[in-house]
Amino acid sequence: MSIAAPDLRAFLGREPAAIVAELTKVRGSSPRAAGTFMLVGRREIFGTIGGGALEYMVIDHARRIMASGTGDATLDVPLGPEIGQCCGGRVEIKLYPCTAVVAESLARRLQQDASARPHVYVFGAGHVGCALARCLLLLPVQGHVIDTRRDALEGVPQGIEAVSAPLPEAVVRSAPRNSSFVILTHDHALDFMIGKEALARTDAPYVGMVGSQTKRARFSSWYRSEGGSDADLSRLFLPIGAQGLGDKRPEVIAALAASEIMVQIGRREVSEARAPATEYGEP
Repeated sequence: MSIAAPDLRAFLGREPAAIVAELTKVRGSSPRAAGTFMLVGRREIFGTIGGGALEYMVIDHARRIMASGTGDATLDVPLGPEIGQCCGGRVEIKLYPCTAVVAESLARRLQQDASARPHVYVFGAGHVGCALARCLLLLPVQGHVIDTRRDALEGVPQGIEAVSAPLPEAVVRSAPRNSSFVILTHDHALDFMIGKEALARTDAPYVGMVGSQTKRARFSSWYRSEGGSDADLSRLFLPIGAQGLGDKRPEVIAALAASEIMVQIGRREVSEARAPATEYGEP
């Protein structure tokens, strides 16, 4: 599960003498990026800097610092055969006590990260919708499940926003920029209305709809009759989780759809990072 500020504070309640281990420099290939941190307590750890031999080395070093009472430390580690890893890069790790001031700074970082995560809107709280919501809990996204049936939302897991909406298509229009949309309602006509609104959002990295090739053909015909373009239709994932080769178990569909969503979000983020800035006269 993606770590959050309340989890950090709960951890520090159990491990008040924790040490922060932060990747401050990364050269070449590394399991995590610079700025990634974990906390090491006497009994527990919080977060990860990539696992493997590197992480075990850092945990041992942090606990030696706690035992000896010494202060800050910096490790410069080659990620090669010397430590039993084959990444090939090199990392610098700064270790320092998690004071109250440091803890609040880290909590703010986590809150900022959480607020910047992309939104994923799941329309329909049926078996697949709730299974997908459970998958989204594990991912760095802000998940929402929308249904016209208030009682259906009782199956939405805690940590995912559950919204009862008489006009779900209006939720699409008001969603933040770069939101993704997954359409899984109990009503094909409603699916079509939501799908039309979602495809109108050209900023959406992912628009998916549960169904079959027959449903895709019917939606495509209806969408064109409503003035929709083939270019927009080409952005639609229908059926979702198609790489599952027809596996219809809700949990499998959800896992494969979650993978599709994250791939498309990642591609959009890479594309936008490479695009030249144009705001405020930037070149």
